[in-house]
Amino acid sequence: MKIFEAIKEACNKLNGFDSPQLDAEVILSHALNRDKIYLYINRDMELENGILEEFFKMIERRKNGEPVQYIVGKQEFMSLVFIVKPGVLIPRGDTEILVEETLKNMNEMKNPTIVDVGCGSGAISVSIAKYRSDALVYGIDKMDTPLEVTGINAEKNGVLDRVQGIKSDLLSSLDKSLYNAIDVLISNPPYIREDVIPTLMREVKDYEPFVALSGGLDGLYFYREITNQSLKFIKPGGFIAFEIGYDQGEDVKNILIENGFSNVYCKKDLAGNDRVVTGWR
Repeated sequence: MKIFEAIKEACNKLNGFDSPQLDAEVILSHALNRDKIYLYINRDMELENGILEEFFKMIERRKNGEPVQYIVGKQEFMSLVFIVKPGVLIPRGDTEILVEETLKNMNEMKNPTIVDVGCGSGAISVSIAKYRSDALVYGIDKMDTPLEVTGINAEKNGVLDRVQGIKSDLLSSLDKSLYNAIDVLISNPPYIREDVIPTLMREVKDYEPFVALSGGLDGLYFYREITNQSLKFIKPGGFIAFEIGYDQGEDVKNILIENGFSNVYCKKDLAGNDRVVTGWR
């Protein structure tokens, strides 16, 4: 079977998915260990039986709803490549808004200390360390898999010496030496209301970790907890930055204001939806 024929058959199997051809091309590129341009240039190339078998096994996994990123084991974020696997949230483009806005607000800081609450794959921690060579980042998570994957991605992207994983339920296990010592606290916490989760796409609700999705009954639980716990850690002149759901801007701004943060504002994403809330100590 030729490359173009394999992709066509895979598209038929994935009929009904949002982007069957893209999914098929990404998966076949992974099976061949080549980029997508290779597929276009060599569309008439005959595929070996072993490659075809591997490819269609992965297509079946996709047909069953498994995210492409888990199938191929990686995802691009902030122009960096991150290893991902079940147990960590897949990095999304919306979160790049959070990282970019945070980097902009850190522009005048020297040797900043950052805490990333709920580090997941390490996308936020590693990206900040990569683009700020003087930053020290603590990636916090209460689960072992995210800390393991964050370490792998820190090493893969050359910042392992400046990204330190800490096992902690939110900020509860942070050392007292960090009191009034954090320049930036950043988080993409779980923010989906529990009653909404069953309505999400199958690849999200059935495959991505529930603990990385659920923000409690109203979706705001972690914003309240993190903000309250952050008060003894963020130094004067430091700031907190959250990714939020599209309809949570005013609620999260009010949480920060009620906890004494100033210059609180909301940044919209490229689609015009509220996406990031930032406030200063």
